[in-house]
Amino acid sequence: MEIRALQVKATEIRMTLLKMIHRAKTGHTGGSLSNTDILTALYYRIMTIDPLHPKAAERDRFVLSKGHSVESLWAILADRGFFPKEELMTFSQFGTKLIGHPNNKVPGIEMNTGALGHGLSVAVGIALAAKRDGKSYRAFCLMGDGEQAEGSVWEAAMAGAHYKLDNLVGIIDRNRLQISGTNEEVMGLDPLEDKWAAFGWNVVSIDGNDMGALVEAFETVPAVSGKPTLIMANTVKGKGVSFAENVPHWHHHVPNDEELEQALAELTAELELYSQEGQVS
Repeated sequence: MEIRALQVKATEIRMTLLKMIHRAKTGHTGGSLSNTDILTALYYRIMTIDPLHPKAAERDRFVLSKGHSVESLWAILADRGFFPKEELMTFSQFGTKLIGHPNNKVPGIEMNTGALGHGLSVAVGIALAAKRDGKSYRAFCLMGDGEQAEGSVWEAAMAGAHYKLDNLVGIIDRNRLQISGTNEEVMGLDPLEDKWAAFGWNVVSIDGNDMGALVEAFETVPAVSGKPTLIMANTVKGKGVSFAENVPHWHHHVPNDEELEQALAELTAELELYSQEGQVS
C-alpha cells in the first residue's frame, strides 16, 4: 500500500476497533488508537506475512508485548484475512477466541501476551533462532512506554545487542500515558532514547502517528549492521478521536452511544478529507 492508502486503512481500523469496544463494553481504547498507525504500516506494507499460510517458515514474526491494546491488532488480522471479519463482533464475549489479549489459538498470533515485560524476551529468541538457522525472517515487538519500567525489558535489550540481532526491531508506543497517569509521574523514563542507545541499540525517534515517517523508518531496517533497531514511535494516546486524545482515563474507557457516534463522525470526516485530497491530486 502507498502512504495515502495506509492512512485511509488506519482510519478504517480505528472505526472498527471503536465499534468492537463499544459492543463488548470493555477494552483498552486509548492505546489501541495510538498504536493503529504502527500496526497498519507493519501489516499492510512492511512485514512478510501470508494469511493463507500463517505458519509459513519464512514469515516475519510480530509480538504485541503491550497485549492489552489488542483491539487494533484483531481488526487488522481480520481485515487481512486471517479470520472472518464477522468474528470481530464477538470480541470479549463468552466463548470467543478474540479475548482481551493476544491468543495464539487465533491464526496470525505468535504468542499469548498481556503480562508486561515478556514480549521482547521472546522476540530476542525468535531473532536469534533465525540467525542461527540461517533464515531471513525478522522479529518485530511492540511495547508500551509504561512497560519500560519492567526489568525484564532491559535484560532482553542487553541480550539483543549482545547477539548482534539486526533482524530484531523493537517499537515503543511512546504516548506518555499509562493506566495511573503520565509516565513521568508513575516511573520516570527520560532520557529514554539515550538509555536504549546505551544498551547497544540503533535508536530511531519518529512521529509514530505519521505514516510516512513510520514507513521510512521501517524500510531502512537494519540501518546499522550488527545492531537491533529501536523505533521510538512518539504517539498520541486516543489518536483520531479529539475528545479522547491525551486524556488518561481513555486508557480503558468504553465509549457510550453518544461518544461512539461522535468519534465515528470525526473519523468519517477524516476519510472524506482523504477522498477529496485524492480527487484533487
